[in-house]
Amino acid sequence: MSDPKYIDILVNDGAWLLDAGSQPRYTQDRHSIGQDIKHRIMESGLARKLIGERSPTLRADVLTEIELLVERDERLVPGTIFINEEAADRVLVTATTYEFGPLEVTL
Repeated sequence: MSDPKYIDILVNDGAWLLDAGSQPRYTQDRHSIGQDIKHRIMESGLARKLIGERSPTLRADVLTEIELLVERDERLVPGTIFINEEAADRVLVTATTYEFGPLEVTL
């Protein structure tokens, strides 16, 4: 098995996930890319904007903004990013990475 290309500290519910020795746990490659995408969306303010919007037309505009934001990630194959609002409080982002295959991120 080759060395991981992308490594991040694993974040769960906004906090670092620690092991039994209180050391941060790590994530890599596909999961690291997914975590980056989720954080990028949260930090952009688009998730908060989506939560506050009630108009279906304006919600669709925010979902398009999210798609365009995710599309900028160079690790993803252009045209493979899809945003699906599964419920008012749940959005599924799917994409294909160049190196690690399909990716799903839930917001």
